[in-house]
Amino acid sequence: MTDVLRSLDEARRGTDRAPGPEPLMRDLIGGLLRRTRVEQGRTLREVAEDAQVSLPYLSEIERGRKEASSEVLAAVYRSLGLSLTDVLAELHRETVMAIPRPLGGRTGSYAPAAAPRATASVSVLSVSLAA
Repeated sequence: MTDVLRSLDEARRGTDRAPGPEPLMRDLIGGLLRRTRVEQGRTLREVAEDAQVSLPYLSEIERGRKEASSEVLAAVYRSLGLSLTDVLAELHRETVMAIPRPLGGRTGSYAPAAAPRATASVSVLSVSLAA
């Protein structure tokens, strides 16, 4: 957790430019898929066939033109030898380092989301499991 906070602080201090618009997930994911495929020296056709996705559709995903379902994305990740954890970690690295800005509109400090509080449903679940 402290590494994440440190990365956020370093990213904010790293630039004085005004932040641009938030990137779309489909652009980030598509770019990551394309970079990974190219680094592996694989063609779009090879990955599409392996993932059982049409070539034009995979091309649209890579270019950020289509919002793919989680099932399709999982098939493409597997075809590229990636896990969901790999993808999320890489997207985190890209966005933290490329988009420095205070979170939640606050300046000068990191404002984490409030920690979830225990609710009655949690205790009911515990009782149900114990029974």
